[in-house]
Order: sequence, then structure tokens, then C-alpha cells
Amino acid sequence: MSRAALARTHRPRRFEELVGQDAVARTLRAAVQGGRVGHAYLFCGPRGVGKTTAARILAMALNCPNREGGEPCGTCESCERIWSGRTSLDVVEIDAASHRGVDDARELRERAMYAPSDEERYKVYIVDEAHMLTREAWNALLKILEEPPSRVIFAFATTEPQRIQQTAAPVLSRCQRFDFRRVSVRDILGRLEIVLEREGVDAEEGSLLPIARRAEGGVRDALSLLDQVLSFSDDRIGAADVRRMLGLVDEDRYLAYFELAADGDRSGVLPFVQELLDAGYDPVEFVRGLAEGLRILLALSMDPAADVEVSPDSRPRFVAMAERFEEVDLLRLLMAVSDFETSGRFRRSAQQRIQLEVLLLRLVSMDSAVELEDLLRAAGGEISPAGRRPGRPQGSSHPTATGRTRPPRSSAADAGADADESSAGSGVPPSAAGQAEESPGRRPDERPVGGAGGTVGLQEAWRTALAGATNLSGIGLALRGTRLRETDRGAFLVEAPAGLADDLDAYLADDRSRPVRTALAKALGRPETDVELRVREAGPPRRMTAEAARRQRLEDMAGMDPSLREAVEELDLSIKE
Repeated sequence: MSRAALARTHRPRRFEELVGQDAVARTLRAAVQGGRVGHAYLFCGPRGVGKTTAARILAMALNCPNREGGEPCGTCESCERIWSGRTSLDVVEIDAASHRGVDDARELRERAMYAPSDEERYKVYIVDEAHMLTREAWNALLKILEEPPSRVIFAFATTEPQRIQQTAAPVLSRCQRFDFRRVSVRDILGRLEIVLEREGVDAEEGSLLPIARRAEGGVRDALSLLDQVLSFSDDRIGAADVRRMLGLVDEDRYLAYFELAADGDRSGVLPFVQELLDAGYDPVEFVRGLAEGLRILLALSMDPAADVEVSPDSRPRFVAMAERFEEVDLLRLLMAVSDFETSGRFRRSAQQRIQLEVLLLRLVSMDSAVELEDLLRAAGGEISPAGRRPGRPQGSSHPTATGRTRPPRSSAADAGADADESSAGSGVPPSAAGQAEESPGRRPDERPVGGAGGTVGLQEAWRTALAGATNLSGIGLALRGTRLRETDRGAFLVEAPAGLADDLDAYLADDRSRPVRTALAKALGRPETDVELRVREAGPPRRMTAEAARRQRLEDMAGMDPSLREAVEELDLSIKE
């Protein structure tokens, strides 16, 4: 035995019943009450948020003999006929998806020239899916939209207003545009409760929340899902029935995975995926819910009292789980899941299980964020003012580097003790021993050079010198795109592109380059007489290995704070750009 869908039987009859569209409802009601109704309206917004319903209520209000305060009565014969979509002489609904051509537009234009059935009534044409009209159809309607007959109203509803902008931009200036927004979960829940009360059906606490979430802001979609649940359940809606009907993953399973992630338990991931698939859950649905679960944890981590969309029974467990993560860790996990989901490859993959296992293992294995200043102190270094970000208070909880919770290769104290023992046996000071151990692995341009200014990277000294040489002009400006290398004899080679090498060589041999040599000598802490600059052509670009690229980034960062390089190498950190 068939019955009407809930979305039809519980369609709003008054402006005040429109869900989540208060601004639109108030404006239209005031226009009807004040006699300031426009001749053409464009209702834009996602599907199922009330665009066509608002157009029908507007038509009801304009033609209702019992109108009060701009609201239709909703019970008279005229209102009943318009609300139910039955044939009406004065209110015509047109589906533009199937009547999109120029001939259909001409027919509509001719029908609009006839007067309403009564001099007190309005003719209202509701054109749904208006973006489907062709350019020629819009052109046929332009004249009547610009100079409409009296007591004729057009209401265009569309989910894609940008297509109207592309095909018929002049139409937009002839219509009053109203943008309908997605309805909040709270408002959808309120509407579902009203519908269930009218239907005489009870619902378990928290059982309607998954329906409101899945609707994604559409009231019509929410009522359609509720229709399915009512067919699935008896006289009472249970939370388990709703989740089973929608194919949603239980919150307990997400909490179980978050437990694995908090403990860093890789061994439990593969059995978890096996159990998930054995229970018949969709991997795509699980990943979607995983992102939502991480968002909830992030919100609760920032504010345990945050208003999040989680069932009352599960909220204490989510709050407790959020306390086990740092905010920045949750943000990184959420970004990883979001990137994975939005790439689109997972949905189309024939090996979803393997991709899901890789994702979950990667999340469990992700490093925990730690405070860079704590790492530098642990390595025995000091935080220089240049190494600390301006405006950030000391002790700030925002991380600037990441470290794994696994034990480091050696602690700072052990490293210091080993250095003392080795230097004592060899007669070499600890600092010199450390430099001697480090030097063989460095490229010439990475080797630190010392002087009155302390230890500094060669490239950083070169950049500082060029920045301090304020009189650079002409060909001298090209030095800023070069690199500097030191030969074994103590001379400095400027690597320049082939087309500039000769000109730069002549420039450096001239007195015009003296400010550069002076600034470089100052940056290196050497006498100016010891600074000899020569030019050579840079070789063809060579492929950089991963280790070389890492060292290059480290060199750039170490220019801001030399102790950072020591911490990265000592504690085996990874540089996050």
C-alpha cells in the first residue's frame, strides 16, 4: 500500500515554517505585507533547502484571500491547490530540465500575457532547474522580464546560478536574487522531531543525529532518509537501526582505532581492518566517518565543552580520547585523511582494502609533534633570539619541528659524556673533536667557517654580504642569484650562469666590487685581504638526491639558528616545510 512521502506531506505552508532560511522568509513576508513584491525572483542554493517551497508559499500568500501579516492561511482552497501542486490557472510550475528550448520559452511568454483569473489575483510562474534553459530560451524571456505585464511574477529556482551567469548574464540584473543556505544539523533535528511527533513515532535519544548529518544541509534529503528508517523500524526508531540502515560505522569502532593511534600500536591495525570488513562496512564510508571523528576530537581538544555532533553516550569517551592527543597532532591526522579522501583515487580503486590499511598504518606511525625549544635544550643548545620566531612568547605550545616518540639515538647527556671521553683520550678539545667528526660529510659550501662573528654557514655569509652591500647596481645585482664555494687554498669561487660569468668576473676585478668583498669579510670574520673572489661557470644542473636536498634545507634553516642543525642531526628529526 503506497503513501505520500514525508517530504510532500510535511512541506511548509507558511514562511515561518521554512527551516533555516529566516532571512529569506522575513524578506518575502515583508514584501507581501508591504505590497513591494518584485516581478522576478531568482532562488539559488543546494538541493532540498526550500527554494521551490518558498516560491509556492509566495504564490499562496499573493493569492490567499485570508492572508494575515504577509502569511498565507494555508487552509483555503487556493492555498491547498497551490501547496499540493495541483492544476491552477494562476500558478504554473515548469521543469526547465524538460522544457528548456526556445519554443518552450516563447510559449511561456505568450501565456504570461493573459490576465489572471481574477483581478485580485497574481499569475506566478515557478521555473525549477532554471540553469537548464538554453541561451536562446533566456533571450526569448528577456523582454518580458524587463517589462512584465501587471500582476505577473516569475520565480526561478536553481542549484547552479553560475551557469545562468555564463549563458544569460543580463537576466541576473532583472531578478531579485535570494541565496538559500544549507540548513544546520540542529535545525534539521528540530524539523525531524516535529515530523515524528505528527506521525506519532518515538525516537531513541541520539538516533536522529546520523540522519541529520547524512542529509548534508538538505531538509528534503533528511525527510527521505527518515522515510527509509520508518520503513525499516517499527513504531520506535533506535540508534542501532538508523546506523544499520544508513550503513554507518559504529562510533565504538572509531574510538577503537583512535586508541591504536594514541598508543602507536601498528600491530593492531591489520586485524582492525579485517574485523571492519568482516562486519560488512564500506571502506569509503569508514574513511568519511574517520575524518568526522578526527574533527570532533580536534574540537574537543581545544574546548572540552565544544558543541559537537556526537551522541550523548559517546561524548565522555570522545572527551577522554581527545586529551590523549595534542591539537597539532590531530590537525595533521585530519589533514592526512582529508587529502586521502579528496584525491578521489580511493573511491575508484580496485584495491580499497590495501589502500585503507596503508592509510591507517601511516596515521598510527606519524610522529608526535614536540616543542623545538625543548629539543634544542635537550641537545645542549641554546635558543638564540634570531632562531625564535618574532612575536611568539617563549614556552609557546605551537610546535615548529616534529620528533618521533621513539627514543633518540643518544641523549644530550650521553652525547656530551662520549665527547668528553673521546677528547680526553686524544688530547683534542670536545668542540674540535665534534667538528673533525662532522667535516668529512660536508660539501665545501656547507662547511661552517669561523671568525670574529662566530660559526656561520658559507651560503648564509654570502647572502648576508650581498644584502649588506647597498651600492650594488647593474651587473652587480646578478650576484644575488649565485652560490659561493671555498677552495682548498682558501679562495672563494662565485658560481655564475654561463651568460654572466665573464661580465661578473670583470666586475669582481674592478673596484666597484669592493663593498661586496668588505661585507663578505665582515660576515666571515676575516681580514679583507684574505677574501679573494673569482668567477667560474656553473655546471649543468645535477639531480639532487634526497639526502642532498635534506642537507640543503637544513643549511637554509641553520642560517637562522646554528644550534638547530645540531639538534636535527643529533635527534634524527625531519624538517617540515
